[in-house]
Amino acid sequence: MGLEQLLGNEALKERLTEGLRSGRLSHSYLITGPDGSGKHTLARLLAAAMECRGTPRPCGVCPACRKVLSGNHPDVITVDDPDHKQVPVDCIRAARTELFIRPNEGEKKVLLIPRAGDMNPAAQNALLKVLEEPPSYGVFLLLAPSPEALLPTIRSRCAHLRLSPLPRTVLEPALRQRFPDRSAADLEAAMGRSGGFLGQAVTLLEGSGLQLPQVEQFAAAYAAHDTLGLAMVFGSMDKYKRNQLAPVLEELQQLLAQSLLARRGCPTLLPQARAIAEQRTAPELLAACRLVQEALDDCWANVGVGNICAGLLARL
Repeated sequence: MGLEQLLGNEALKERLTEGLRSGRLSHSYLITGPDGSGKHTLARLLAAAMECRGTPRPCGVCPACRKVLSGNHPDVITVDDPDHKQVPVDCIRAARTELFIRPNEGEKKVLLIPRAGDMNPAAQNALLKVLEEPPSYGVFLLLAPSPEALLPTIRSRCAHLRLSPLPRTVLEPALRQRFPDRSAADLEAAMGRSGGFLGQAVTLLEGSGLQLPQVEQFAAAYAAHDTLGLAMVFGSMDKYKRNQLAPVLEELQQLLAQSLLARRGCPTLLPQARAIAEQRTAPELLAACRLVQEALDDCWANVGVGNICAGLLARL
């Protein structure tokens, strides 16, 4: 198995494989890349490699590997507080205390911090104290969108692993294997919009359809210049509560933004957006995007839902 489960990033994998072979691994790694770039995959593989008892490391089949990869190894600890937007200092202090308890099963105790970029300054400084003088068995895996999210003093004590976009020769076969029923146009659009990152492409393909029937109805009526159809759509919502209208407006905003991109020649995953782009001009679509954004602002500013719907119908 080795590190091959992580696609692409060959130079990075060679560097880590050599470190595993020679026993020259860092005690702290900063893994960076945008959402969907493979940060969590690499962190799990690296943690498994550090606990692995087989070959190559990680072998993926020994009990230690299976526990790490399933999230059940007692010596691989995820440090996070999902109830808070920022990772607070108390969370780091508790993890620091835990680190000084020797491993239960493995040779290493791994602290995985999936939102390292969300640590507040006090939390980063608390982490710095243990990064400077960790126990011999302690390992840190810090995940962040970019190194700039962390203090220079933190960065200087970590080996940096920057994940790169996948080449088309790697990304396209991976998507075709995962989505065998999707059209070539859909895969092309996902690859274009993902920036070469598999996780982002998968998210785009999994969530590429319209979810709300009101937006589906709007798309058909708007593409056909059907004023009566638009009136029926907005008329059906004028008695909604604000928390019912807001999701419709948000999805409508996404539809129109995709239509504008399609009009300008960019690939889109929404066939409804492509249909709208064929029938509406770029100025019309840009104006519609602005109107829906204003309607969404009005929705949260306590403007009446009936007034919002009537205003959109009149101006669209």
